[in-house]
Amino acid sequence: MTTSIHWLDQNTDAFPHYQYAMEEPNGLLAAGGDLSPERLINAYSLGIFPWYNPGEPILWWTPDPRSVIYPSKFKPSRSLKKLINKKTYSVTMDTCFADIIKQCAQPRRDQAGTWIDEDINRAYNQLHEIGFAHSVEVWYEGKLVGGLYGIALGKAFFGESMFSTMDNASKVAFATLCEQLTKWQFELIDCQVHNSHLESLGAVEIPRQTFLSQLSCAIKKDEQEFWHID
Repeated sequence: MTTSIHWLDQNTDAFPHYQYAMEEPNGLLAAGGDLSPERLINAYSLGIFPWYNPGEPILWWTPDPRSVIYPSKFKPSRSLKKLINKKTYSVTMDTCFADIIKQCAQPRRDQAGTWIDEDINRAYNQLHEIGFAHSVEVWYEGKLVGGLYGIALGKAFFGESMFSTMDNASKVAFATLCEQLTKWQFELIDCQVHNSHLESLGAVEIPRQTFLSQLSCAIKKDEQEFWHID
């Protein structure tokens, strides 16, 4: 069992093998480095993601087990289907990525702060500009009321964060995402760390090795070129 943390070399985007990840805290693999597009893309392709508190060194994680959702298996609840069919909300993709991540960075109830700091904001906006980060936006009477963002590599989507200022707006965003990803033949959504909210959306936990095997196949598939509602 690894008990010491690996510090990344600033001059290379390489990461240690996942077998060196700690058991406690679960999946902590490395610290340091930067949030350059090259390092982030390499990290996600290896099933590694950054997660840290503002002011702390960047921490890189690959937990075991891993929480995933298979888009084709997503089944919205009856009430969510009814809400979507009523067309109370309108939904778009990639129309205001910067606004989505800004909203996701706002403190939540019962939380002192947020992990989405200026460095994260800047880095993921860069990934959006070069076609790797995407957003889903939910609107009510022309006002942005919910949404989510994440990373896409091949036919894998890595969910990062979502927000909602009106009832169920983020669920509408997620249901729309799953519908589109299914049409585009995406194979999985990486939810990173399991929780009850993700479970309510259909997330399941799988062993890290299973996840990495599925991820390796998914990222080799063709990229989705245009992100819009079909």
